Amino acid sequence: MLEAFKEFSPVMQALFGTLFTWGMTALGAALVFFVKGTNQKFLDSMLAFAGGVMIAASYWSLLAPAIEMSSEGSVPSWVPAVVGFLLGGVLLLFIDLMLPALNTDKYLHDIKDNRAKKRTALLVFSMTLHNIPEGLAVGVAFGALASNGTEATLAGAMALALGIGIQNFPEGTAVSMPLHRDGMGKKKSFMFGQFSGMVEPIAAVIGAVAVIVIEPILPYALSFAAGAMIFVVAKEIIPGSHEKGNVNLASISLMLGFAVMMTLDVALG
Repeated sequence: MLEAFKEFSPVMQALFGTLFTWGMTALGAALVFFVKGTNQKFLDSMLAFAGGVMIAASYWSLLAPAIEMSSEGSVPSWVPAVVGFLLGGVLLLFIDLMLPALNTDKYLHDIKDNRAKKRTALLVFSMTLHNIPEGLAVGVAFGALASNGTEATLAGAMALALGIGIQNFPEGTAVSMPLHRDGMGKKKSFMFGQFSGMVEPIAAVIGAVAVIVIEPILPYALSFAAGAMIFVVAKEIIPGSHEKGNVNLASISLMLGFAVMMTLDVALG
């Protein structure tokens, strides 16, 4: 299989790898079709579960790799992580303040509650933003490593794509289920859920083509996405999962989401 894969250029390898990761996001989002009824406790627990997934992904998928990538740089390894993280939070704060001025009814008209509409927009944006540096990481891996023709490094790049793809499965669910909870139809919830992973193939191609330019700023990009996700969890996800009174259930669900994502991130390296 590796020999056949070597026949393709690094750009095509990166594209194929992230088409797989996007497909896994879509599979996770498709779980919304198998949910019967709209039990509030279940939907609140899924929103909290999404928060746990996002917190774990923020560290193990984004901040930890950013710090590791910066360890041999000219600045202290914590600088890109801190700068990117805070910038990500500031951007989401700005978007949060601007949302009332935007016409979200065009895309979110089936969500009647304005607070839920705002939470939905932030959730979709932050998860999509989080997938951009993941796509870049796969593109960089294939562009910088697979192109040298050694089987070991190509296998490593493929393993990275496999790991990110498996991680994307609960992330797709973490988008589509909260959207359905807030009143969006199942088909539209699925479309938004899989859309969050659609950016990965685009980012991967960019990363593979411009690997020399992208690699130095990748730690900042990873940390930026982490900051954006943590802002959404703190501002909207946790309060939203508590607003119907299911506080204990939501708290346990958040911990379960964190544990699942942590296990996938650590086990898949």
